[in-house]
Amino acid sequence: MKNQTLLLSVLCISLAFTSCKSGGNKSNSDSTSADSSVKTVEETKHMDHAAMDTAMYDSAHADITATKPDTTVSGTAHFTRKDAEVELQLTLTIPKKANSTVAVHFHEHGDCGDMGKGAHGHWNPTKEDHGKWGAAPYHSGDIGNIKLDKDGKATFTVKTDRWTIGGPEKTNILNRSLIVHSGVDDYKTQPTGNSGSRIGCGVINKM
Repeated sequence: MKNQTLLLSVLCISLAFTSCKSGGNKSNSDSTSADSSVKTVEETKHMDHAAMDTAMYDSAHADITATKPDTTVSGTAHFTRKDAEVELQLTLTIPKKANSTVAVHFHEHGDCGDMGKGAHGHWNPTKEDHGKWGAAPYHSGDIGNIKLDKDGKATFTVKTDRWTIGGPEKTNILNRSLIVHSGVDDYKTQPTGNSGSRIGCGVINKM
């Protein structure tokens, strides 16, 4: 009788242990399933973000304002997508610089703070030397020298396939800064062209 009781007790303990082990495995399986679900959501968010970053737009705009209190600067930069190219129509008014020439470049960051220094260096996604627009090598943002008239005004137009409004990082002009310099670009000095201080700035945003 004692032997039967002992055998029955061992059997119960064994069944209880097996049940607990099975329950633990179920918990791990549920956890793995939950982790997999979270990962899928995160991957989806990443894909959506990537798609947003590469979206293409038809136009963009920058309002150019002074970065120094002693030099009045105003202007606009309007960008329009035309087939596989983007056209820039630039206007500048700098009375203090009447009958002189100023250099204009795209800079890396869309930040005009700290007297334009927040824009950092030239935008150079192709990793080329600084130079004159259209005469390789040159930066994708090396607009170059703009001649101002007797009233300190200028208009300038250029079209290129090196830019996109949105799209790949290598060509995307959005959230860059357009910097107006006080001096003339010599097209030689690396990496800035010895163009002088930053007197005007505008951030390029989609319209």
